[in-house]
Amino acid sequence: MAVVLFISHAVLAQDSTKTSVKKNKITYESLNLANRPNDHFMVIVGYDNWIGKPDTIRTKGLSRSFMFYFLMDFPFKTDPHFSVGAGLGIGVSNMYFDKQEVLVEANNATLAFPDRTNTDHFKKYKLVNTYLEVPLELRYAFNPENPNKSWKLALGVKPGLMLSAYTKGKNLLNQAGQLEQAYTEKNSSKHFFNGTRVAGTFRISYGFIGLFGQYQLTPLIKSGSGPTINPYTIGIVLSGL
Repeated sequence: MAVVLFISHAVLAQDSTKTSVKKNKITYESLNLANRPNDHFMVIVGYDNWIGKPDTIRTKGLSRSFMFYFLMDFPFKTDPHFSVGAGLGIGVSNMYFDKQEVLVEANNATLAFPDRTNTDHFKKYKLVNTYLEVPLELRYAFNPENPNKSWKLALGVKPGLMLSAYTKGKNLLNQAGQLEQAYTEKNSSKHFFNGTRVAGTFRISYGFIGLFGQYQLTPLIKSGSGPTINPYTIGIVLSGL
């Protein structure tokens, strides 16, 4: 009799455990994901540099990017830890140069980067490229119901369309570094640059803050118009809503 009671108790306990596991299993239907905050808005501030630039191109200082995106989030019904993010936004790259100019408006066959070391030069000089971008991400949230209190990973790709390219020089100095003229010069042209770009992205976050990386898969400058340069960005991402 005691053996029968023991076996009955073991079977009931096993059934209870199975039922508990089923109840605790995360499914799309078991979670309220309708209005969850999952990175519908992203702001990225990053450090920029160029891979493939020759020694004759001298970038300097804290070249940087600013990116702003609005995205929709679509969780997988088979596993709500995963989702796809898709949206639209603006990416702006600011590359600074050391006693050098970038002749974007010149009527040359190739993009020129003349050296101004031994002549008048601007105290601050930068090249600015602005893109309209469509970020696409495959996302994973360790806590899919409350990503704002969870580790999150994302791999993505970003097609982009160049909206503008211009240079900006501020305060002309003489060879000795003394101020000659206090003014700002701006020259604008997209002629030497590829009108579209594709970049691969990666980010890891906890809650609303994380690290971001981007590598441009397509060259910045048109083939035959200059060196093959692929920009990259490393920075901080703020996300939420």
